[in-house]
Order: sequence, then structure tokens, then C-alpha cells
Amino acid sequence: MSKAIHCFKAYDARGKVPDELNVDIAYRVGRAYAEFIQPKQVAIGRDVRLTSDELFTALTRGLTDSGVDVLDLGLCGTEQVYFAAFHLQLDGGIMITASHNPVDYNGFKFVRECAKPLSADSGLEDIRRIAEEESFSESTRKGSVTPTDLCGDYIDHLLGYIGNPDDLKPLKIITNPGNGMAGPIIDLLEQHLPFEFIKVQHDPDGNFPNGIPNPLLPEGRGATIDAIKQHGADLGVAWDGDFDRCFLFDHNGRFIEGYYIVGLLGVQLLQQNPGERIVHDPRLTWNTIELVEASNGEAVQSKSGHAFIKETMRAVNGIYGGEMSAHHYFREFGYCDSGMIPWLLLAQMISSQNRSLAQMVDERIERYPVSGEINSQVADPAAVIERVEANYAGLPHQIDRTDGLGMDFGEWRFNLRASNTEPLLRMNVESRGDYALMEKRRDEILDLMK
Repeated sequence: MSKAIHCFKAYDARGKVPDELNVDIAYRVGRAYAEFIQPKQVAIGRDVRLTSDELFTALTRGLTDSGVDVLDLGLCGTEQVYFAAFHLQLDGGIMITASHNPVDYNGFKFVRECAKPLSADSGLEDIRRIAEEESFSESTRKGSVTPTDLCGDYIDHLLGYIGNPDDLKPLKIITNPGNGMAGPIIDLLEQHLPFEFIKVQHDPDGNFPNGIPNPLLPEGRGATIDAIKQHGADLGVAWDGDFDRCFLFDHNGRFIEGYYIVGLLGVQLLQQNPGERIVHDPRLTWNTIELVEASNGEAVQSKSGHAFIKETMRAVNGIYGGEMSAHHYFREFGYCDSGMIPWLLLAQMISSQNRSLAQMVDERIERYPVSGEINSQVADPAAVIERVEANYAGLPHQIDRTDGLGMDFGEWRFNLRASNTEPLLRMNVESRGDYALMEKRRDEILDLMK
């Protein structure tokens, strides 16, 4: 009789410990991952959550009982598991993290060979089913566990994106890991860079004394903004717990929407690599497309979500991919997302262009004002999307169904999509240089959704 597991989502597994995720489930997931992927060698990393060690022990036992050799990366960020998988050409990797979920949650992020993503339609459902049914083959050998430190190689790789550190200016940068895993990496990078780092909520602490790190929420930004103003910093960077996303603030303490960062990074990479492809998500698009095309690049749209972006990047050999949700993907980083490379590239741009981040984005924000992503809980997302579409059907428009509903009316557009991970509708509106029009349409759609 199969034992149901409820923590599997579209892209990963996440749940409350011990109700939805516990050592028994972790062991079965290890066995099921081995059964489905058939790996010889897998990297395992974990974040600082208080339950990560016990889940690591159980997950690893499941893998080694299946004959898999485990490289134990210890405490790290998700992208260090990605790095291990592509750098060492491993058969897979698993990160134990719940990222920005509440303190009593934990979870797993999975990749297969060379850091290729696993999602519900490319293996995660199979792993869940095998774990539930406990249909495991017996292995003739026991796998090994080897403590593995790749930090030196990882830091060298990161520094490879910014050229000669001697050309950088001694910028003052606020860093806020939110007591997650980014702190130790900042300490290692600091030895190679001329920047003055002012460290806020720096030390990893699974109790999260300053709250769960999620700078996407306005209430998660205050400490970073205060520190920028207090110290007169040039740049502020904050991360979520496993630092696969980074959030950027200008020297005024203004939070910069991820959308505008995508355009900036696209242009920066195209200057060094003209003619390449830049992948973007469909939620907000005009600014990115305009900047990429003006820089002799090709903009390629992909469905939102890391598995889809990575798949598209591999298919078109994109040099960079960006989502407005602050996920940034790099071909040289195994087509994976990194929370470290974006701010390093921006610090290099501030140094070389002699312009502040504010100067780089002010004109773009004015040219394409946005609502920011607004999340609404609705009982029937499909019915709400249908109602909104019907309301605007009489206006001349173009429709895009890459991800949810996109409607383009020439001077403004919106995207409305159901979340892959939560019972939410996510709305984004942008206009061509008309803030009042954007606000008017935003409020109209919100009224229609009620």
C-alpha cells in the first residue's frame, strides 16, 4: 500500500516539517531519486534551517542504500549544488532548502546530470510516485559519502564574469543575506574585490531572528534600505535564504524591480557577445525586447519558471535568461540561475560606466512604468482570467498565451497567470511611458478580479 507524499510541487518538494516532510519521506525520496535517475555520483548541499541536518542524513542514507556515491557539499546555497553538478559533470544534485518559506518548512531542489532541471513533467512526478510506492531495486553495493569543498573553484568561476578586479572602483556595498546562506560567499569574494562591504543580518542562523529572508516582499527590505541611507552606499544587495535570487537597491535605497535588471544584464552581456540570444519571461516584456534588439541581440520569450527558462535557454543556446522574479540564468553557469553573478556584473557596470544604478534605470522606468507583480487569492483562477479577457475583447488587441493570458493594446499590456506553486493569480501591467494609464488599467483589472 503506497504512503502518500504531499510536499511535491511543480519544480521542487517543499513542506512543513514533520507533517509534510520528515526523515522517513527524505529516505524514500533518496531511494526514489536513485531509482529514477540511476546516478552513480550526486552532490548534496543544505541550507542553515534547523531540520536540514536530519533530512540530509536520511536523504543520503536513501541514496547510499541504492548504491549512489554522495559528495557532501555541507552548508551552501542552491547554486553551489548546480555548480558542482555541471563543473564536475555529475549525474545529479539535490539541495535541501525551503528558500523563503516559513521557519518550520524545508524541502528539496533537484537536478539531473550536468545540472539539468527536474520538474513535474520531466521526472518529479515519477520520483514522487516511486517514493510513495516504495518500489526500489536492491543494490549490490553501498554508496559512499565524501565531504567535498568546491568553494575555491566556485569563487574563481564567479570572478570570471567581471574581468580584472583592479579595474573596479572601491564601491560601498550593503549586503543582506537575511541570515541565510549568502554570507559565507560574500566573505570569500571580499578577499578578491576592492569593495567595502557593510554586512547586515550576515551570519547564517536557522532561527531567522530577523524574519524569513524574502526581499520580494516590501516588509523584507527595511534593514537593507536603512543601511544604504545610513552609510551612503553605492549599491544594496539582498538575498533569499538559499540565495538563488538577488534583489537590488540603488544608492537612494530604492528597490529596483527585477524586470529592469533583466534589460540591464542583457545589454551588458550583448556588448561583449553581440548577436546572442536573451531569454525572458512573458509577464513584462517591452523594456527587455527594446534593449536587447537595440544591442543587436535576439529576445526569446519563454514560459515563466526555472525549468522552462532553462529548457528554452538550452534549446536556443541563450547566453543569458532573466525573470522579473529576480532569477537570472547564465549559459556559462550551466544554464542555471545564480544570485551572485547579477550583482557582480552590476558592480562592474557601475565602475566602468561611471553611472549609478539609479541613472541606468531611471529612463527605463519612465519609459515603461509597471505595476509590479500583484498577487490575488481567487477561488477559480480560470474563471477570473476568462472574465478579464471578455471585458477587454472589444478593444483592438493581440493575445499571447505563452503563460496564462497576455493582452497587448499598443499603449499598455497585461499578463495574468495562475501561480505554479500557490493558489494565487499573478498580475502584471505595463504601459508605454504613461504612469496614469498603467495605474488606471491596473485598478480596473483588480476590480474585475474581485
